[in-house]
Amino acid sequence: MDIKFMKKALELAQIGSGYTKPNPLVGAVIVKNGKIIGEGYHQIYGSHHAEINAFRNATEDVSGATMYVTLEPCSHYGKTPPCANAIVEKGIKKVVIGLLDPNPLVAGRGVEILKNNGIEVISGILEEEGKKLNEIFLKYITTKLPFGILKTAMTLDGKIASPIGDSKWITNEFSRQYVHEIRHRVSGIMVGIGTIAADNPELTTRLKDRDGVDPIRIIVDSTAKIPLDAKVLNLDSKAKTIIATTEKADEKRLKSILEKGADIIVTPLKNDRVDLGYLMQQLGKREIDSVLIEGGAALNFSALEESIVDKVISFIAPKIIGGAASKTPVGGAGISYMKNAIQLDNFEILRFQEDIMIEGYLRKGEA
Repeated sequence: MDIKFMKKALELAQIGSGYTKPNPLVGAVIVKNGKIIGEGYHQIYGSHHAEINAFRNATEDVSGATMYVTLEPCSHYGKTPPCANAIVEKGIKKVVIGLLDPNPLVAGRGVEILKNNGIEVISGILEEEGKKLNEIFLKYITTKLPFGILKTAMTLDGKIASPIGDSKWITNEFSRQYVHEIRHRVSGIMVGIGTIAADNPELTTRLKDRDGVDPIRIIVDSTAKIPLDAKVLNLDSKAKTIIATTEKADEKRLKSILEKGADIIVTPLKNDRVDLGYLMQQLGKREIDSVLIEGGAALNFSALEESIVDKVISFIAPKIIGGAASKTPVGGAGISYMKNAIQLDNFEILRFQEDIMIEGYLRKGEA
């Protein structure tokens, strides 16, 4: 029964995806006499937490009931009062928790409050599913660094564009729509200036069934040569555009970019380019908890080389275009020996009709 109700809580938590960042995704279910009498999830950053929404939606008195919650109830005052205190006040008899909260402001204190008030607490129910759901939050809250996702799309023979540079479209509509789902979930999207020059993308979120949240656009451009008429500098979007550049950028050019409404982050030079590690630190300070890297071959290799990638999502379309000059997803200097190749762990394979998607995590200690 614990697994059944925790699964329901996890399903509820998922509904808030894209709207709670940098807060976690949390779902809560209240059960009394074997039936659900209240459900809730964290809907939007700054608003009521899942536990409070479950209380607000309850169809009968919750005293003596059991609450299932995917993440340890908070014990501190943030945007909202502590949920652990509310659980005590409502007379909940038992709390079943999926995942203990690594947030230093919580870190077991929520459980302690519950136990000190005579509430039975069980934790670790569907814990791995809870970790997967909140992988972005878990990294960000413990390191203050964004969770990095490297996304690529290629043909069966490993090409991201034809010999003349044509790349629309390698993958099918279903794969591309899934990428927009990912954009909706993350806080930022990163590309290099080469992608801007070649494709002039908007880097927005376009969902078919609902309004999506645009990620903050991060353009890696060491000399700030981005055209002032580029789409990313002229969008009607709530999300900002950030130009990540270096001391090589002309001051007048930077002023013109600022006048377009964009922000600028100047990083130290590393290998005569933007220092990606420093950039991620600065993004983390801006509460950007996750970055989807949709760059070209050079940026993708640099991202792996600088260890800013946690997860790889690669789409493979059953097409062959060949061409010695056709670019591949990861360029740069490359890795000389197969024994040193970057490996993925815990990978999954999904199908989007004829396209295949491989998703995996960088093996710890690599890249």
